[in-house]
Amino acid sequence: MTKEKTKQEPKKQAQKPAPQGKAKPIPDGMHTVTPHLVCAGAAKAIEFYKKAFGATELMRLEGPDGSFWHGAIRIGDSTVMLADEFPSWKSFGPKALKGTPVTIHLYVDDADAWAQRAVAAGAKIVMPVDDAFWGDRYGQIEDPFGHKWSLATHVRDMTAEEIKAAMPKMSDCGGEGEKG
Repeated sequence: MTKEKTKQEPKKQAQKPAPQGKAKPIPDGMHTVTPHLVCAGAAKAIEFYKKAFGATELMRLEGPDGSFWHGAIRIGDSTVMLADEFPSWKSFGPKALKGTPVTIHLYVDDADAWAQRAVAAGAKIVMPVDDAFWGDRYGQIEDPFGHKWSLATHVRDMTAEEIKAAMPKMSDCGGEGEKG
């Protein structure tokens, strides 16, 4: 009795890590600056960002206790990383800190529609979308996790001189506006 030979796929070799200095210093799909958000409930934050900003989930790493160690989403052409709060590592989200000094800026095709979609998903308006003196339709929202996002659609190309001339007197914003 002869054994029938079957064709076998070649065994895939385990990919060896690139020798030191051969890996790309900035991985494909990443940019030089990448926000890394800490959220009280990062898994829920990802679901919010999917609804509000059309985000796609790229990665999710959960710890053995179910905590959210690391995640990544893509909004437009940019990656945003997320993690749960970890007080033992002094890692807190904006709500635990009672606010944030950071605003994450999104350039989008229709700031009004994006703001409406974010509000429908659970965000609150911080600054309604309006025509800004620098040539954008611009507004701000706060997401349910305390992060502030600005939404802008560029509608008019302007030089730095034109923007400066259009800039209102801003005495209440720390500028050198009229005193009175």
